Amino acid sequence: MALPRMKPQDGVAWITGASSGIGAAVALELARRGWTVAVTARRLEALERLARSAEGLPGRIVAHAGDVTDAQGMRDVVDAIESIHGPIALAFLNAGIASGQSKAVDIETVEAVVAVNLLGVAKSFFAVQPRMAVRGKGQIAVNASLVGYRGLPGAAAYGAAKAGAIHFCESMRFDCEAAGLRLQLVNPGFIETPMTEGRRFPMPFLLTAEDGAKRIADGFERGGFEITVPRRLAWIMKVARLLPYPLYFALMRRFAERSG
Repeated sequence: MALPRMKPQDGVAWITGASSGIGAAVALELARRGWTVAVTARRLEALERLARSAEGLPGRIVAHAGDVTDAQGMRDVVDAIESIHGPIALAFLNAGIASGQSKAVDIETVEAVVAVNLLGVAKSFFAVQPRMAVRGKGQIAVNASLVGYRGLPGAAAYGAAKAGAIHFCESMRFDCEAAGLRLQLVNPGFIETPMTEGRRFPMPFLLTAEDGAKRIADGFERGGFEITVPRRLAWIMKVARLLPYPLYFALMRRFAERSG
């Protein structure tokens, strides 16, 4: 089945978690490519600043504040976007938070991270996917992470939530395909964002937010299920998934010791 690769003339793009980081960078990149981009996050002021920064680009950015942990709120945001700007053709479900590196993992941390990084994805997905299914076309991309490939030191909450997002996409791809929709999985590595500021561990193949956004937007246009950024780190992590537990744990223990 030929799945759609949506273009600006097909409707608007919607990005969650767009007040900073990857979401903001991808919003600007899509506006450079002619899209009208509806951006959502809890901080309306940050969204409005982002919208102003896009002035003069071929496309534009419009702000629609919302909280991805609120399922009804996400449905209301989608209602508002489509009633004002037209159908959502491309959705990038990007909202996510990371646990603080200085804080030991606890149940409160796990609950907070999963509420945004996994359940927030699902609530956003089910706010927009049924509308696309009725129209019989649309493109959805979910921002997970290469961290979700396998357990890493200090990433119990974040990694578990991202692994859940990967599994969610792998499973829901069949439903989307049957409805004529393209579902994509975005697995970034290390990108310069507020999430990576101040991190003390090594971050190989670190990319700027602008470079990462270009590669992600290229992936939207290219199609295919998984978009990995950067690919070199993705291949290393894919190989790590194949290692037996004793070898994998020994390597990760050595990595953790060297990085402090």
